[in-house]
Amino acid sequence: MAESDVSNRSSAISIEETSGGSCFDSALPVTAEERRIADGAPIPQQILEDSRFDRFVTAFERDLCSARSAADAKKAVKKHAALLWRTAVDRAQGRRLDLGDLDPYDDRPLYWARLHMTRALRRWAPDFPIKASDKRGLLKQLEYASRGISSVDFPEGRNVKRILVSGFDPYRLEQEFRRSNPSGAAALQLHGLRVDTEVGPAVIQAVIFPVRWRDFEDGIVEDAFAPFLKPGPKRIDLMMTISQGRKRQMAIEGYAGRWHAGIDNNLESRSGVIPAVSRWPMPDPLPEFIETTLPVDAMIDANTGPWPVFRNNRVGEWQPPDFAECAFHERGPTPGSKARAGSGGDYLSNESQYRSNRVRLGLGAVDIPGGHLHVAALEFYPPEDRLAYIDPAFQRHRKEIVDQTVSLVKAAARALK
Repeated sequence: MAESDVSNRSSAISIEETSGGSCFDSALPVTAEERRIADGAPIPQQILEDSRFDRFVTAFERDLCSARSAADAKKAVKKHAALLWRTAVDRAQGRRLDLGDLDPYDDRPLYWARLHMTRALRRWAPDFPIKASDKRGLLKQLEYASRGISSVDFPEGRNVKRILVSGFDPYRLEQEFRRSNPSGAAALQLHGLRVDTEVGPAVIQAVIFPVRWRDFEDGIVEDAFAPFLKPGPKRIDLMMTISQGRKRQMAIEGYAGRWHAGIDNNLESRSGVIPAVSRWPMPDPLPEFIETTLPVDAMIDANTGPWPVFRNNRVGEWQPPDFAECAFHERGPTPGSKARAGSGGDYLSNESQYRSNRVRLGLGAVDIPGGHLHVAALEFYPPEDRLAYIDPAFQRHRKEIVDQTVSLVKAAARALK
């Protein structure tokens, strides 16, 4: 990308950033994650302009400023958030060729557009009274709809298999504003995919989770999976949480652990037992570890490549009888131990596996396979030009990871009986 392109594109900003007399108040607080829009300039702006997703942010802000009531604002949020998700999926799957020439495997236009929209909504100051609780409700509606959670829909019938998967946003952007996440990119490729199997077609739906502790504690994982774990014509046949793991390997995590730790995209930290969610059934007692029930052998035997696929049984645990010693080993949980880390660690990847399978057990859906896939980590960000967010080596590498992820989900689908 030429230097002139960078300077021109970095000057393009949204209505919300420039309209001193508009419906936005720049003095209202935003999150640490939303502040990266400015801190990361011009990269977020380049990504939105190159993908033409800036138009969706602008249209949302205009409709928000045109709202004359909370009901009008709710309609605007519902419309634009759903459109953003649908457009991101269509762009990823080659159905929107009018959105620039950015790599269709790029998940960042969706991420940065959503973040612009939540920042705008947080700074929205209409000329009519709006309750803080109403604004929180609008933010939740925007998040759920733009992440695909509100639009998951499966065909009915016994002759179709239904699979629900999840990916994640980019994370640790305070270290690298150019970050992408291949699990989110894979989710966009997988959403709506039909797979032919020996027992009929399998239909895949996908959602993307934030990298934020509070959203998880508020129940976003349970809200996404639980409705499709209950008995009914749209009950799923398999579920899989997916995230970015270590370099050049695909790990099917053997155990989820009841512990979380680390710093999230809002720079909030946790270190403790994963809390329960009161509005969904929980198993009693709450399990310290939950073992994967994914078709591990079928996924390994599919020979997807290029990266090796294996089951990872490493856990961290406080061991009985006194629970004074914490041990990490490859043998899986010791009977009676307390979790310190699952096979996928103690971050939100592990938590997505634990929460989704905990509510699966709470709803009695013990026959539904569930587990977590850690996909290879992205490499090859352009090393010399810190303003270049993409180059051919990075694109090829991400495509390899995403394509193999899709192949592994297909292999799991074909293993269903």
